[in-house]
Amino acid sequence: MRAWQVHENGEPREVMRLHEVERPTPGDGQVLLKVRAANINFPDALLCRGQYQIRPALPFTPGVEICGETEDGRRVIANPALPHGGFAEYAIADAAAVLPAPEALDDAEAAALHIGYQTGWFGLHRRAGLEAGETLLVHAAAGGVGSAAVQLGKAAGATVIGVVGGGDKAAVARELGCDVVIDRRAEDVVAAVKEATGGRGADVIYDPVGGEAYAQSAKVVAFEGRIVVVGFASGSIPSPALNHALVKNYSILGLHWGLYNTRNPKLIQHCHERLTELAARGVVKPLVSERLPLKDAAAAVQRVADGVTTGRVAVIPGLDEGGAA
Repeated sequence: MRAWQVHENGEPREVMRLHEVERPTPGDGQVLLKVRAANINFPDALLCRGQYQIRPALPFTPGVEICGETEDGRRVIANPALPHGGFAEYAIADAAAVLPAPEALDDAEAAALHIGYQTGWFGLHRRAGLEAGETLLVHAAAGGVGSAAVQLGKAAGATVIGVVGGGDKAAVARELGCDVVIDRRAEDVVAAVKEATGGRGADVIYDPVGGEAYAQSAKVVAFEGRIVVVGFASGSIPSPALNHALVKNYSILGLHWGLYNTRNPKLIQHCHERLTELAARGVVKPLVSERLPLKDAAAAVQRVADGVTTGRVAVIPGLDEGGAA
C-alpha cells in the first residue's frame, strides 16, 4: 500500500515521503481501517517537526483524523494509532475509540466532525458553559478549529464574533454565520470588539492561536468571562498575568481534548451523539475547502502549517489524478 512516512523531523514538505509499504497489522484491541478520507490538522505539522506532545518513533505516518471502513464494511471515524496514521491507504485504530460516521455527512465531512468539533463542544459547553444570548469571540474563525467553534456557538444561541486574517478568510467567516467579522490585518481587534459589544466585551473567548491573540483576549473579555485556551497555532505560548484575571474577574480555562480518551471516554461518545444529531438537523456541517489525492498530502500539510487554508483540507486516497472519486 501507499503511505506517507516521516524519517526525520522538519517541515512537512521536506520530511514527508510517499512510499510503498506493507499493510499494517493491528495489535490486541485494534482494528485495520481502509482510509476513505483523512483530514489535515495542525498537530500533523507539529508531529512532523517533532514538536507535538506525542513523539512517535521514526519512521511514522502522520494523519490523526480519518473516516475509514472496517473489514466488515462499516463506515467509521477514528483517530489512528500512531505510527500508522491516516495519510495512507490503510491505518490502525483502537477498536474502543472507533465511532460510527454520521450518515448525513460525506467521508471528508464525517472525518472533520471529530477533533475540531469535539474540541469545540468540550471547550464551549463543558469548560466554558456557554449560554444562549452570550457573546462568543472566536480567533482564527475561518480555520478548521475556529470554523467548528463558530457553528457550535451559533447552534448554542450565542452572538459570534470571528477574528480572521485577510479578506478571503473574512468572507468565509461570514458564510459560516459570524454575526461580526474582524480582519486583524486591517482592523484594531481590541477596539473593534469593544465597539461591537458596547464596551462590555465577550463572555467566552475561544483561542486556538495564542500569542498576540491571547493578549487581545485579555483586553476584551467581559466581567466573569471565560477564555478557553485550546492551542498555540501562532507558535507563541503566552504567560498570563494572573493579577489581571483577578482584577477583571475572568477565568482562564485550558482544554486538552485528548485527555478525555483516557480520563472519561464516555463523554466523547456522548459528545459524538450530540454532534451527530446537529449534523442530521443540518445545524452544523464541517467546512471542507479542499479534497486532494494522497500524492498531494505533504504540500497540503505544509499549507495548513503555514496558516493559508480555510476550514479543513481532506486527503482522499481513492481520488484519482483526474479528480473523480
